[in-house]
Amino acid sequence: MDKEQLTAHLRGEAEQEIGAIIVDLARQAWDHNRPQVTRFFDPYERRVAQSVLAGIPEVAALTFGGYNRAERARMVIYPQFFLTEAIESPIAVLQVTGGHSSVGHRDFLGALLGTGIKRDKVGDIIIIDQGCQVVVAAEIVNYLLTHWTHVGSYPIQLQLIDEEQLAVEPERIKEIRATVASLRLDAVAAAGYGVSRTKLVREIKAERVKVNWRVIDNPAFQVESGDVISLRGRGRLVLQEVRGTTRKGRISVLLQRYL
Repeated sequence: MDKEQLTAHLRGEAEQEIGAIIVDLARQAWDHNRPQVTRFFDPYERRVAQSVLAGIPEVAALTFGGYNRAERARMVIYPQFFLTEAIESPIAVLQVTGGHSSVGHRDFLGALLGTGIKRDKVGDIIIIDQGCQVVVAAEIVNYLLTHWTHVGSYPIQLQLIDEEQLAVEPERIKEIRATVASLRLDAVAAAGYGVSRTKLVREIKAERVKVNWRVIDNPAFQVESGDVISLRGRGRLVLQEVRGTTRKGRISVLLQRYL
């Protein structure tokens, strides 16, 4: 496994770092015939990892986030022909009860990290009545059960639960058919979110817009079919299909907005 060759397509220090990690774990998995586990990756990081793994036929990977639409997830890289049934889940789910009605996602995450746990050991946090559910690395569960006792000044109780008990709400999807002057980010996002292009330009320049979970600050950035656009506070938008050009020279697109 030539690390330089496998990561040559990656751009920037962050992507190169992920690529190096993936190549090293793939090598360990193959050399020792034993699955290797990554930290929690966001969707963009997983896409980078998958692009590297595509060039390593000796191994494959599974993703564990607790539920299908999990934003943060760990990957298990294993040798080809390894029995996947023997791979144990590298995550666990804790249900937290207590706190206060004013306590939110940021408070729970801050209190959890305040125990000394690193962010890359924590997956998604789902807010529920009287608390939250949090996906964490399996190896830190016992530590948290002992050391995570408060959110701010409020005492909490922790319970280990099954992944099937995650209180994930079903997503509502709105299908949008529109025509745009070009596939510029500002034009497509404005059509999908139903706001003016001028407003989208301001949002993009303020670094509130991501494409495939990476901040894009250039309104002229060209999007393509399959790209995921997210605007802070407005949810996700997927450019599902580019359908061609109308008689007036505009581009017909099919968008899906997740509400």
